[in-house]
Amino acid sequence: MKTLLAACLAVLMMTLPGCDQAPAENTDAPAVEHTADANMVEREGEITLKGKPMTLLGEPINIGDTAPNFVAVKQDMTEAKLSDYAGKTVVLSVVPSVDTKVCAIQTRSFNQKAAALGDDVVILTISMDLPMAQKRFCAAEGIEQVITLSDYRYWDFAKKYGQRIKENGLLARAIYVISPNGVVTYKQLVPELTTEPDYDAAIKAAGKAAG
Repeated sequence: MKTLLAACLAVLMMTLPGCDQAPAENTDAPAVEHTADANMVEREGEITLKGKPMTLLGEPINIGDTAPNFVAVKQDMTEAKLSDYAGKTVVLSVVPSVDTKVCAIQTRSFNQKAAALGDDVVILTISMDLPMAQKRFCAAEGIEQVITLSDYRYWDFAKKYGQRIKENGLLARAIYVISPNGVVTYKQLVPELTTEPDYDAAIKAAGKAAG
């Protein structure tokens, strides 16, 4: 009986449109493997959550480093890479979740300050939120000057920048400014997860990098 059922299911799958064809592969995207945490560097005590020390996974990116390219997901579920913004000054605003108070304030603050930076500066807010949640948040808050990216699919940003929090899987709060030639010129890893970053310092650094 089990053999007959398996044969019937196999025939049914072969008759469904597209079931005999492999899906198109995005060769630019990293492999989706989230089981390598045991092999990653663990950095303890660099940040806290309500005073409790947290552990960051991966090697950190510092000022003077070439910013690693990464793949993330936009609100419409298409993919975007850091390299898409080559030639511009990029402000990476990293937040745990736009559905939390401080992250919402951070995103709104950069949205308000973006206009003063001009067209040569792009602000990217990146989190582990699903793209649909980011889209809903931006619509509700009138976020139009900031581009949101989700790291939920590949964790590519989290791994390459050493930003993933081991204890909860979210991204640590941070700001990076990347010059038009792809070099990190400013970084703030916010030491307490529930506090806001230094907006003025980041905006000043962005203006300087943009020339």
